[in-house]
Amino acid sequence: MENTRNFVIIAHIDHGKSTLADRFLELTKSVEKRKMQEQYLDQMELERERGITIKMQPVMMRYREYILNLIDTPGHVDFSYEVSRALAAVEGAVLLVDATKGIQAQTVAHLSTAAKQKLKIIPVINKIDLPQAQVKETEEEILHLLLEMDCDMGSMHKISAKTGEGIEDLLEDIVSEVPPPKTEREKPLKTLIFDSVFDDYQGIISHVRVLEGEARKGDNILFMASKETAEIKELGIFLPERSEKDLLSSGDIGYIASGIKDIELAGIGDTITSYRDPTLHSVPGYEQPQPKVFSTIFISEDGKYENLREGLKRLKLSDAALYFEPENSPILGRGFKVGFLGMLHMEIILERLRREYDLELVVTSPSVAYKVHMKNGKEEAVFNPSQYPDPSAIGYVEEPWINLEILVSPQFMNNTMSLLKSIRGVYGNTEYLSPERIKIKYETPLAEIISDFYDRLKNTTSGYGSMSYSISGYRPVEIVKLDILLAGDDIPALSRLIPANNADKEGRRLVERIKNVLPAEQFSVAIQAVIGGKIIARETRKAMRKDVTSGLYGGDVTRKRKVLEKQKKGKKRLGSTGAVRLDTKTLMKIFQ
Repeated sequence: MENTRNFVIIAHIDHGKSTLADRFLELTKSVEKRKMQEQYLDQMELERERGITIKMQPVMMRYREYILNLIDTPGHVDFSYEVSRALAAVEGAVLLVDATKGIQAQTVAHLSTAAKQKLKIIPVINKIDLPQAQVKETEEEILHLLLEMDCDMGSMHKISAKTGEGIEDLLEDIVSEVPPPKTEREKPLKTLIFDSVFDDYQGIISHVRVLEGEARKGDNILFMASKETAEIKELGIFLPERSEKDLLSSGDIGYIASGIKDIELAGIGDTITSYRDPTLHSVPGYEQPQPKVFSTIFISEDGKYENLREGLKRLKLSDAALYFEPENSPILGRGFKVGFLGMLHMEIILERLRREYDLELVVTSPSVAYKVHMKNGKEEAVFNPSQYPDPSAIGYVEEPWINLEILVSPQFMNNTMSLLKSIRGVYGNTEYLSPERIKIKYETPLAEIISDFYDRLKNTTSGYGSMSYSISGYRPVEIVKLDILLAGDDIPALSRLIPANNADKEGRRLVERIKNVLPAEQFSVAIQAVIGGKIIARETRKAMRKDVTSGLYGGDVTRKRKVLEKQKKGKKRLGSTGAVRLDTKTLMKIFQ
């Protein structure tokens, strides 16, 4: 173990993390040249297309007489819990920052977690080969941030992951500066699960760091959080493909296959120990990932409901944070209410369902889960308007709030502050990380940022702004149920729960959007936003109008008037009896 080094790469999206991992693999000859390809550790096609890491990937590399265990982690804040578990499995972290963009918000979030874990931080400035690189300014930002967080800092490195410049020196410093893992082989087995995947034959394969003791094939083990027991069917290391071994001991990073088929019984963050001689204390910090954003998914094609169910089940096997339950809509039919960690997580799951299961989906607008405290003392989690209880039985309602951090350059500060003033929240403070970078702290409800806030931030800051957030707790809020009536008929699929002080604005916005996408009928359609029987916004979709006088030539003008009057009476009669046809395509346009 004296020659073993366990480390991760932490970086914002698109700062070159996967490219740096490629150079490590090449330099250590861990992958044959004929097999090597860009973003080698990103196994999903979706990861390669979008240039982001979605799923963590560990790999063991040999460099001279050293064993280097690298965990390539996602950069997005939606996966921060998984990243925190990976950080608990290592002794060092390479902090990678793009020289053209500087420190970004999600880098700060992951670095903060690494600092709390007392990891050795090796700062690295990437993309120094680009003409627009601001190396000196980026170095000042990094040093200021590391000193502020009181990090255990290693030597600063300036590299180009694309060309390979500076990579070997970086590897040398990882070997010399990252401490070796502590060896506690004589103690009972204590193993942290930092990730997992599902295999059709072997079930859940847990990616683990052995902290204490030893694990062998055939050992009986206990999952401490779930209390599930199992036998080790297979264990081994990542080269980067799985390679079977007979033994994993204290300090090793590898995998354990136990045959368990339910991801919740072997969740990320759980501790594996010996069934016969268990450790006294599990690895601290375990929590069940809780979905924060909810949406309902329907199928636009008949007969594919079971395909959707099967797709969600399969994705759930490798993603413990994914939550779903059946839902029924009078218009859209059967579907599922699905919970996600955030908007990127939602986007990834939907794209995988479309690609891997060939499904055409209808997805409702995302919402958050409200805590509804009833007058009888009961508490309910409500994220669907159809679940909302009778207001007379409600004591009070709470909504999730977040600590939001935004990093921008000073020139965009006024634009960013104007954007923040447009949402509910409380301003915290502004901190200057360097002359070119400021950090704005803000507290706001999660509901305010889940739809289009990130896009608006990017537009406001010409693409240079970045954000990260963490749940800070729940606070009371006055919630109302906004219903939409079309020609007097309530449309449950369009209902939503919103804060009372946003009701008028949201009602006007929604009816105007519906007016623009609703197909014209033979009669005028009143589009009304209603709260508790009170109409707060209204628009009218004009009727489709046929020129009924086109066949009349000459004669008295009263002939035309009679025909037009007859048409008017017919449309009036239709308006009182006709129903609006709301198909899936129209709903998709409304929800987009």
